[in-house]
Amino acid sequence: MAGVNKVILVGNLGADPEIRHLESGSKVANISIATSESYTKNGERYEQTEWHRVELWDRLADLCEKYLTKGRTVYVEGKIRTSTYQDKDGVTRYDKRIRATNLTFIGGRSDEETMNETKTQARPASEQSAGVAQSTPDSYDSDMDDLPF
Repeated sequence: MAGVNKVILVGNLGADPEIRHLESGSKVANISIATSESYTKNGERYEQTEWHRVELWDRLADLCEKYLTKGRTVYVEGKIRTSTYQDKDGVTRYDKRIRATNLTFIGGRSDEETMNETKTQARPASEQSAGVAQSTPDSYDSDMDDLPF
């Protein structure tokens, strides 16, 4: 009988992605996602948070590096992978991670990002750095074509 190894997570990043560039030219991003659930037992409300370690390769790692920051909400699909290693005492350890096959950004940018952009737009053009174009409601932002969603 065939089995199914599929994980779906919707949660918030606990830290900025950790990006590694491998000698082979591949890129891998490691992120930590928190998922929470609430329940009531004997009239008392409890919240339980689980942390999930997720690895994303190549194109998905590029997206993480470019767009994800701590606190961002994401939808991740993937598979559970187990690796083994020897610790410094020679004991065999097992490491479980989710290897993402799909990544979707949920929600907008954080309030801090929006505030920083607003401050940049509010400054007079003479005060803005030469490499930053001022955005106006009538202008077309060609960078929007590069967004993955």
